[in-house]
Amino acid sequence: MAETLRKGTRVTGTERSELATELKRRYDGGESIRSLAAATGRSYGFVHRLLTEAGVTLRGRGGATRRT
Repeated sequence: MAETLRKGTRVTGTERSELATELKRRYDGGESIRSLAAATGRSYGFVHRLLTEAGVTLRGRGGATRRT
């Protein structure tokens, strides 16, 4: 997605499904939700919701895990 969306504008219909497809492709390619949010000018929550609607299996947060 070369251009950012105007903040606060509603994304519906075909535009929403196209954006979801693009974000899904990029997320599956390894980009983070935060980087996708920054690239599109949308919030983390918006991108997270779109990915969920697109049926993406979200990755874990990663990092060190505690052992008992």
